[in-house]
Amino acid sequence: MAIVQCIPNFSEGRDLEKIEKIVQPLRGKEGVKLLNYEADKNYNRLVVTVIGEPNKVKNAVLEAIGVATDLIDMNNHRGQHSRFGATDVCPFIPIKDMTMDDAIDLAKELGNEVASKYNIPVFLYESAATNPERINLATVRKGEYEGLDEKLRDINWMPDFGDAKKHNTAGAIAIGARRPLIAYNINLDTEDIEIASKIAKTIRYSNGGYRFIKAGPVEVPERKMTQVTMNLTDYTKTSMYRAFEAVKMEARRYGVNVIGSEIVGLCPMEALIDVSAYYLGLENFDLNKVLETNLME
Repeated sequence: MAIVQCIPNFSEGRDLEKIEKIVQPLRGKEGVKLLNYEADKNYNRLVVTVIGEPNKVKNAVLEAIGVATDLIDMNNHRGQHSRFGATDVCPFIPIKDMTMDDAIDLAKELGNEVASKYNIPVFLYESAATNPERINLATVRKGEYEGLDEKLRDINWMPDFGDAKKHNTAGAIAIGARRPLIAYNINLDTEDIEIASKIAKTIRYSNGGYRFIKAGPVEVPERKMTQVTMNLTDYTKTSMYRAFEAVKMEARRYGVNVIGSEIVGLCPMEALIDVSAYYLGLENFDLNKVLETNLME
C-alpha cells in the first residue's frame, strides 16, 4: 500500500480555537493519521504532519485548507516567519511504494482542486516546480503576502493553477513534492537579532554556506534570546550535528553561546542516529542497533 506524508503549514500560531478547527479535518479519518502539530506564536505559524493513503491524505488536507481559508485573514497576520498565504505551503513526501513522480502528481491534483474550489492561486515548487526559478520555496514566496499583487502582475509569475489574483484574505499557496527535511532551530543567548542574522547568512547555501541549509534569524523575546532557524533539506548530506557545530563556531565570533536547539515537527530516526554516532564516537552504529527497530520487525 502506498503511503505519503504531507506537512501543510498554516499562518496561525496563536489562536488555539482556530488551530483546533484547522486540524480537525485531519483527525479520525480512515487511511489518514495525524502524527503531529505544533504552533509557534512568534512565527505565528502552525506546522502539521499527516501520513496515510495518498488520495485520502490529499482529500483531508484539501478540507483543512478550506477551514484555514475561512478562518485566517492574511491582512491582519503578523509573524516572524516568511509567508504569503493562510495555508502557506503544502509539500508531499513519498514514504512507501511511491515515487517522486507519484508525489508530484498528487501535488498537481491538490493544486488544481485548491484553485478551483477556493479561488486561491497555486504555485508548484521543489520537485513539482514547472520551471527552475520555482524550485526554491524562498524565491516563490519572495515579497510575501504584502507583495503578492505586484508579483502576480509579472508575466513570469503566473500561478500554475488559478487566476493571477490573490485571494483577498487567504493570499496564495505553494504546493510541492520533496524529500524529507528537518526543521531545526538553534537558540542563542543574545537578544541581538543582527547576530542571529549574520550567523544565518554565513551558514546558508544562498550566501555561500552549506548546500542543504536554508537559514534565517528569529527573535524569541519572552525567553530573551534569538534563534537561527533552519531547514535541512537533505540531512544525509548536511547533518544536524554539522549545522549545530557551524552555528556554535560562528557564535563565538560575537561572544555568544548556543544554549539549546529544537526540532519542529518530526525527524527521521536516521538523522538522530547520525548525531549520536558523532557526539558519542560510536563505531559502526546504525538503525539495526536500535532496540525499537528490531521490535518492529
